[in-house]
Amino acid sequence: MADVNRGNRPLSPHLTIYRPQLTSMTSILTRITGNAMLITALLIVWWFLAAATSLEYFDTVNGIMTSWFGDLVFTLSLLGLWYHTLACVRHLIWDTGRMLDIPTAEKLGWTVLIGSVVLTILTIIIV
Repeated sequence: MADVNRGNRPLSPHLTIYRPQLTSMTSILTRITGNAMLITALLIVWWFLAAATSLEYFDTVNGIMTSWFGDLVFTLSLLGLWYHTLACVRHLIWDTGRMLDIPTAEKLGWTVLIGSVVLTILTIIIV
């Protein structure tokens, strides 16, 4: 049966209508950091495979990984790892049914963001 009101229906809300909220942005960032860590893991595997292949190939790959670009990639990966870990802890807290009200959820979001930066800096200083 044909829907005669098809053209009269309102459009579904989409991203251009909603105001971005901290909880939604941190959720998206959690997915991004998860995928970025996969790429970092592949780079580390490439580094190990180069070490197992030959000295010349390892020197080439090691030169890339220990350059300023490699340092930048691994520092951002460390930030992503800390962020992803803290976001997972936040979700574990939410899975228990606690801290789901909006003000507390916003505080947890800021805690994850600030905590990941602080833990990254501390890791770089200590290690």
